[in-house]
Amino acid sequence: MKLVSTSVKRPVGVIMIVLAIIAMGFISVRNLAIDLFPEIDLPIAVVATNYPDAAPQEVEQLVSKPVESTLSSIEGVNTIQSQSQRGSSLVIVMFENGTNLDNALLEVRESVDQVKGALPDGANDPSVLRFNPNQMPIMWVGLTGSDTQKLQSVAEDTVQPYFERQSGVASVSIEGGEERVIDVELDRAAMKQYGVSTQLIQQSLQGANQSASAGTVQRGEQDLQIRIDGSYESVDDIRGSIIQTQQGAKITLDDVADIQDNRQKNSTALVNNETAVVLSVLKQSDGNTVDVSNNILDAMDDLNQQLPDDVSLDVVVDTSDFIKQSINSVIQNMIFGGIFALLVLLLFLRSFRATLVIGVSIPIAIISTFVLLYFTGETLNVLTMGGLALGIGMMVDSSIVILENIVAYRQKGYSMKEAAIKGASELAPAVIASTTTTLVVFLPIVFVQGLASELFTPLALTISFSLIASLAVAVTLIPMLSSKLLTKAMEDHGRRYWFDRVMQKVINGYERVIKGALKLRKTTILITIAAIVGSLALIPYIGTAFIPEGDQGQLTISVETPPGTSEQKRLDLTEKVNTQLSEYDDIIDVSYVTVGSGNSQSAMMSGGGGSNASYQIQLVPAEEREQTTSSFAQEIDEQLQNIAGAEITVSEASSGAGLGDPIQIQLSGPENDVLKELSDQVLTVLEDVEGVYNPTSSLSDTQPEMMVQVNRELASQYGLSYQEVMSQVQTAMTGQTVMQYREDGEEMNVTLQYPEDETTTINDLENLEIQNQQGTTIPLSTVADFEQVQSAATISRENQQRQVNITSGIEGSDLGTVSQNVKDALDSMHFPEDYDYTIGGQTEDMTEAFADLSLALILSIFLVYAVMAVQFENFLHPLVIMFSLPATAVGVFGGLFITGLPLSITAFIGVIMLAGIVVNNAIVLVDYINILRARGIARYEAIVEAGKTRLRPILMTTLTTILAMVPLALGYGEGAEMQQPMAVTVIFGLSVSSIFTLVLIPVVYTYFDSLSMRVKGWFTKKG
Repeated sequence: MKLVSTSVKRPVGVIMIVLAIIAMGFISVRNLAIDLFPEIDLPIAVVATNYPDAAPQEVEQLVSKPVESTLSSIEGVNTIQSQSQRGSSLVIVMFENGTNLDNALLEVRESVDQVKGALPDGANDPSVLRFNPNQMPIMWVGLTGSDTQKLQSVAEDTVQPYFERQSGVASVSIEGGEERVIDVELDRAAMKQYGVSTQLIQQSLQGANQSASAGTVQRGEQDLQIRIDGSYESVDDIRGSIIQTQQGAKITLDDVADIQDNRQKNSTALVNNETAVVLSVLKQSDGNTVDVSNNILDAMDDLNQQLPDDVSLDVVVDTSDFIKQSINSVIQNMIFGGIFALLVLLLFLRSFRATLVIGVSIPIAIISTFVLLYFTGETLNVLTMGGLALGIGMMVDSSIVILENIVAYRQKGYSMKEAAIKGASELAPAVIASTTTTLVVFLPIVFVQGLASELFTPLALTISFSLIASLAVAVTLIPMLSSKLLTKAMEDHGRRYWFDRVMQKVINGYERVIKGALKLRKTTILITIAAIVGSLALIPYIGTAFIPEGDQGQLTISVETPPGTSEQKRLDLTEKVNTQLSEYDDIIDVSYVTVGSGNSQSAMMSGGGGSNASYQIQLVPAEEREQTTSSFAQEIDEQLQNIAGAEITVSEASSGAGLGDPIQIQLSGPENDVLKELSDQVLTVLEDVEGVYNPTSSLSDTQPEMMVQVNRELASQYGLSYQEVMSQVQTAMTGQTVMQYREDGEEMNVTLQYPEDETTTINDLENLEIQNQQGTTIPLSTVADFEQVQSAATISRENQQRQVNITSGIEGSDLGTVSQNVKDALDSMHFPEDYDYTIGGQTEDMTEAFADLSLALILSIFLVYAVMAVQFENFLHPLVIMFSLPATAVGVFGGLFITGLPLSITAFIGVIMLAGIVVNNAIVLVDYINILRARGIARYEAIVEAGKTRLRPILMTTLTTILAMVPLALGYGEGAEMQQPMAVTVIFGLSVSSIFTLVLIPVVYTYFDSLSMRVKGWFTKKG
């Protein structure tokens, strides 16, 4: 082979190319983004619209429905979901897989622009956003000190702007603390006395605090800009605002109102039960979590030197810690795997120099892979690094085969150069073919769609890149190094006689087994079939799962109180929760809670609002505690259920792959009341289903509402329009921001409102005085009726039909078993006409992914056969080799059963990988049988001789692959849970398949060879 020959003859050229690749590799590694998972770009768009103070029903009718209607006509839309809650609408548009989201977003914006004019006047313009499951805060940083007012100003003026200037930071939001507001508290009696209405005061204030530009004037040779500055400079200026009454009299604002300079709490934030202001950091969509975290940590060091002595800035939760630990544990597993592989080689090759040749090839292949990853835009994450760790054992396979052949030629007396060229050239085509069979199994993963594709395409690319790199190393670097380093032939005298004796005994034992199998061919095949059937019988005991999640040590606790619960009551409840949590101080590292989030985004996403308290809890590292995060969450959940007055849910924080809830049931139908009844029945049924944990319904919280029905005809008789009545009721009950006031660079709201004691009871609402333009006042009850009702806090819809979502976690069982139990339970219920249920969440994703991967597996098997058929230029021999695949099932299902792991997506990827790996041993065996028969040796002797001769390299390549994966299979280290099922599948599958290959394939070969002879004979007779 010319490439081999050139590499051996031009060692300087090879060394320089290798050095260039190493240099590029180091540069690539430095620039590769580090994250927990690959970047997930799901084709989902979100349309968010705020409609302040509107009830959920109004939001649904006036905002969500028109937006849904216009979006449904866009091509490629799969599902449209909406959530309507008090003051906000969220419409989620899910497109078909493969849709170009950039183009889709343009269409969504065009459609939304068309419907803007139809939205109510009070609604803000809709925002069109790209859904990104990674857009969750990556860090929470706490400011602690004795003065909360001071903390708020430090956070807003110093910390927030400094953090937002750091590279990769998208935004920083503040929780806790207080902000300054100017409250203008109106005096009804004084207003009546002076004949002043709220609208008049509002207009007077809005027009007073303004600045404007008025052109230019000349002064000598200068143009002077004319600026009329009417901005207020103090609160006293607001007090002195002039109001002209309808009678022409002039009064000041403080004649009819009490102006107060107040502090308003956004929300209460507690870190380890101490009051704090917490800043949450969001990274940019293309940002690197670890880099952004490091930038923020550096910024904190700078800020801590500048901050006042009584204020300290500390990390509350840093999600990059788990990422760093996960990547480090994978690297550690890679190193151990590499060491195990080299020890096997040292044992078999009996030469330190030969082992060194292969030892050098591993890091070069890995570094080359980093270059390819960089140029394809992938990130370093647990999956791509896991792919490298899985690939280490396979990386050395090509090099072993080439090196062993070079050594064989060296022992025959060839010179170092001749041995290198002849040995490598002879087996290069076979090595290329066997690597190709492993590579082609990953091609069909391109056709897999959805989340499974987003997560595993990078893994497939990494393994493919590492194999391509190792193949290039095997046919260039290995021959070149062999020609320089293998100075002495590996003769049989030496230190390792004991291993040779052991190997000889193994070979002799195998010879007896294969001779027995060839005599008892039917028995051999029956034993194989029995083993396969027995392994298939294990499937019900294995169970299925979606994607194994790592133990991050993060919990979330949601404390939902009935809508309208006072802040003090909420604080009392969080105090009770904190008391319970204090018993676990040895396990809990940081506890952070926000009560009544002022952050509209987090309130919208949590589906809550002001009535919630939410906890973020970081546990100590996994090695410092005996409990898993999941079991600890269940224990805490049981403890907290004793607290009355709130619905408390404890759940393990997601790893950020956007997996959703394990069980998600969607009930759909036209009437909300019927859906409410059905959801209650479903919740009751789920309580008794084994494995279901914490079922909750999106309709579980309702809020009391006072419906004010304005009689428009009657109102018009009093000289009032519906808009005037509505505006005055809103101002009286919720207050109205009339202007912004700036002082010392700080901007604050000036709010017009009535005294709190005049707007708290139903009586106050009924007797609220409404004033017409003539100054006449009437009670609201004169022109309106009142009715108290209970309404849903959130109204959910899917594909323009009302829907209730019921979600649940799972415990003590696998996802497949629990979802089947849930389906059986729901099938036993009676659903009225027009009402139905669907099961979504991880269950739906798992079903779709399994279907896609099954198709990918079938296609992979065909491609492996196609590659072998091309290699052998024969249809029959590849078919013989394919018989090594069914026996893989014994190892796969047996391994999962022994280790207690369910069949997950990662295990399935392992099965697809096996389709390309297990045939390599059979290829080596069948190929050598054919070579011996071509030399004139009889079939029986050729099979026995080929088995004995190829046993050693088969054992060597199998053991290096298996032992390199053992550290991953043990699941040692943070985040190893993701790769563990894959490694277990490959180890058990390859081990069992190798045993069956060595015994079954020779038997199958004899059957097919006899069949071939008969067919040939039949044709010969006919001829």
